[in-house]
Parts: sequence; structure tokens; C-alpha cells
Amino acid sequence: MAGRNVVDPAQVRAAVLGVRDWLQDPVLPVPGRAELGAAVRGTARALAGSAPGHSVEVRVPPFVAVQCIEGPRHTRGNPPNVVETDARTWLLLATGLLDFAAAVESGVVSASGTRAGEIAAWLPIVVLPRPD
Repeated sequence: MAGRNVVDPAQVRAAVLGVRDWLQDPVLPVPGRAELGAAVRGTARALAGSAPGHSVEVRVPPFVAVQCIEGPRHTRGNPPNVVETDARTWLLLATGLLDFAAAVESGVVSASGTRAGEIAAWLPIVVLPRPD
């Protein structure tokens, strides 16, 4: 049986394509919870699969929290390196429609700890072209 973090790239891409129009045009209605959750969980778990480890925790409430990036593992309390954001912002990062540094600077992404920024090297996960 496959583990929770094993993802099918075709399924992740399909889930992201299902919310693409909303990502590219925020005035469109928000996708359904199941559709949005599939895209968020798929991309976050793909990140964890590509950058395995336990040094950085990526949180996209209420959908998913994953640990990634090789290095020291935390065992109690809050992890020392945390990236947290909302579903839309995460998907913009995961698709290359938003730059990680710009997102942190604007405050739409909370990145705490010295290693949190390392996830930028693993983004985007599913590349979407920028809208015209």
C-alpha cells in the first residue's frame, strides 16, 4: 500500500488544472472544497516527495501540513521552520504564478525559521503559464 505522501503526478496536474481558471482570475467563484483540497494536498505532498526531510513544515490550513527539506528533525512542540499560507496563495506558489520572496514580503506567506525559505528552490511544482 502506498504511503500518504506518494502522489501521482498526473493526478496532481489534473487537480491543479481543475482550479487553474480561478488561480488566473480571482473574481471567478472559488472552486468547491473537494476540488480545492485535492489541488492543495496534491501539490504539498508532491513537494514533500521531491524534497524529503523534516526540517521545514509547510502548512495550508485546513487542508494539509507536510514536512520537507533534509536536515534536523524536530520532535516536540512547534517546528523551528514553518511556512504557512492560505490555499489560493499556496497554489499560486505551487504553479509559479507567485514568487516565494514576493509572497513573504507582502505578508501573504508566513515563513519563520532560518530554513523556511529553502522551499523556494522546489517551487513551482506544476507550472502554469501566466495569464495574458
